Amino acid sequence: MAGQRLKAAILIVSDTASRDHSTDKVGGVLTETFGQQGDRWDKPTVAIVPDNILEIQRHVSRWADGEDHFNLIITSGGTGFALKDHTPEAVLPLIHRHAPGLVHAMLATSLEITPFAMMARPVAGIRHKSIVLTVPGSPKGAKECVEAVIKLLPHACIQAAGADSRTLHAGGIQKLEKEAGVVPSASDKDHHHCQHHGHGHGHAIPKAHTTLAERPSSNDPAVGPTRRYRTSPYPMISVDEALKLVSEYTPDPTIVEVPVGISLVGAVLAEDVFAAEAVPAYRASIVDGYAVIAPSSPGNGKSTKGEFPVASVSHAQAASMPPPLDSGSIARITTGAPLPDNANAVVMVEDTVLVSATPDGKEEAVVEILTADIEIGENIREPGSDVKLGSKILEKGDLITAVGGEIGLLTSTGTKTVKIYKKPCIGVLSTGDELVEHDASVKLTGGQIRDLNRPSLISCLTSWGFPTVDLGIAKDTSGHLEEILRDAMRGSSPSNPTGVDVIITTGGVSMGELDLLKPTIERQLGGTIHFGRVSMKPGKPTTFATVPFKPSASTSKERETKVIFSLPGNPASALVTLNLFVLPSLHKAMGLTQRGLPVVKASLTHSIPKDPKRTEYHRAIVGSSEVDGRMIATSTGITGVGQRSSRVGSLAKANALLVLEPGSGSIEKGQLVEALMMGPIA
Repeated sequence: MAGQRLKAAILIVSDTASRDHSTDKVGGVLTETFGQQGDRWDKPTVAIVPDNILEIQRHVSRWADGEDHFNLIITSGGTGFALKDHTPEAVLPLIHRHAPGLVHAMLATSLEITPFAMMARPVAGIRHKSIVLTVPGSPKGAKECVEAVIKLLPHACIQAAGADSRTLHAGGIQKLEKEAGVVPSASDKDHHHCQHHGHGHGHAIPKAHTTLAERPSSNDPAVGPTRRYRTSPYPMISVDEALKLVSEYTPDPTIVEVPVGISLVGAVLAEDVFAAEAVPAYRASIVDGYAVIAPSSPGNGKSTKGEFPVASVSHAQAASMPPPLDSGSIARITTGAPLPDNANAVVMVEDTVLVSATPDGKEEAVVEILTADIEIGENIREPGSDVKLGSKILEKGDLITAVGGEIGLLTSTGTKTVKIYKKPCIGVLSTGDELVEHDASVKLTGGQIRDLNRPSLISCLTSWGFPTVDLGIAKDTSGHLEEILRDAMRGSSPSNPTGVDVIITTGGVSMGELDLLKPTIERQLGGTIHFGRVSMKPGKPTTFATVPFKPSASTSKERETKVIFSLPGNPASALVTLNLFVLPSLHKAMGLTQRGLPVVKASLTHSIPKDPKRTEYHRAIVGSSEVDGRMIATSTGITGVGQRSSRVGSLAKANALLVLEPGSGSIEKGQLVEALMMGPIA
């Protein structure tokens, strides 16, 4: 497949172009774009259809299904907010596997050109063996989006067609980048050390003065400080690679059945839910007024206008149905109350006047209706008009939000229980003999510090809605650390009776002789460390591992998989990596498809120096400009110790992490940067 030419099809979605093909400009522009890619692509097939969901689906299905499929299918047009823009709705049901990375690449490229790109609704994914993309209907917008991804599309198409990934990736990422023509520039590959004089951090960045070849071999840290590792045995990987490993090795969610109630808020449904009861279950009035028998046609002396005796009263809280209504009489009725049998309309109280009351003066005896224009069915809510019996009210994967709409649907239809994905329980542990409880009434001595990581992390996890267990502080001994980790997984205390699913630790992951987490996970617990260093700032020593664990009370031979995130001890590093790596894992474990922090583009209010080697996750405040409403980003500190990893104050008011790619110089004021939103817009 790698040596074959690939086939592309372009579907123009336009009412105008479907009537007059000469008005289409996109087909020619995209055909030329593919022609500029050398001999990788055959000349694309182009078709034009009106803005019609069935027509779009018919073409995409025909092109993607069967042996003679197209490798790439691009639709152009119908991706905006106009009422007739239905292309995303047409394409989404056809997608078997989504490709959010392609969507992100197209949007990121377009947003660099115009903020109006946020008005697009692109879709990308795989149907059978075909890649499917939707792009805007303008020639310029369509070309920009296709050019953003076209160099990597051959690799994606080859994989989607069934090629062996191991063989494709045998040469490493650099080989793939070179083949695709996206080799990083020399400045991106520069690995020299510098002291960041322009950063104003008030301290020089630590640097080694020897090369790897000049250092002695690394040894097992378990035998003491004289033979500890001198160089980390864990390769430095990118953030994207780390996130892929987190997604791959986080266990799939567990399904549980629970009662319907407010405790469901924040849960994800594990099944489609169908209405157990119709809403309303009876014919109900939508106004306060009078139930009447309206004539099917005017004339013959029949009319709703005139004076009528009030035969009965129907209240919304009634436990039984009101008596049937006889011809020539009316029934007083309140909003939401059931209609008497024979009644077929409701007159608003505003269209009536009281003629007389009962002798005791407590009830209406005769009421005059002032209009003859009442129609059959007026002001009536029919049974099942809101929700039909047996209709699908919520779908698998829906999040039960605090807004109340989902809870309202479930309770109104008589749903008693639902199946959801169980939220993982998380244990939070700090490590280090130097740590003192944050609320301890002692004066710090020597190298003691108060443990601020646990309260900070537990606060964040609780705000996300996850159950947490405080595991306390572990001493700097391998035996004590192992004991706490095993007890946490086993569940051996009133606060943790069943064991945690995820353990988050802080500290103990660097190169000191007392940094024992990694060897304890590997040797004592038999776990697997999937990565131990990430090319990022802050958070380089972040570690992700899984441990096979058999609960002591289990009779099954199957072992459970427990997840361990060992985060750096520096407070800012711990909170940044919690948001960046732990949150997507927890989202997967609870059944969410959209994982991690939401991403926006924001304009810098000042320049920020770049780190020459690592991607920086810069703490910032993102808000909207009072002048033009644009999203703007302001650092929480770029002077002094501003963004130092030990400075938790840089997160005190931050609601976002700015993703700053490495390089020389600075990112200038006014430039758009990617922002990961940790909280609401300021």
